[in-house]
Amino acid sequence: PITSDVELTIYNLTGQKVSILVKEPQNAGVHQVEWDASGFASGVYYYRLEAGEFVDVKKMVLLR
Repeated sequence: PITSDVELTIYNLTGQKVSILVKEPQNAGVHQVEWDASGFASGVYYYRLEAGEFVDVKKMVLLR
């Protein structure tokens, strides 16, 4: 529960970085980010969240 550097990055299925949504220090707590995916094709994408020493990768599906 401390302020830490946060990076939230979107990758396509081949592992190419397609968007960086957040790259700045954030205070502890719940945060919400909206991804404007209007320029992206439908398909599977991955997001990677780094906050301090915490790192997590999840899969998401973009449907049009």
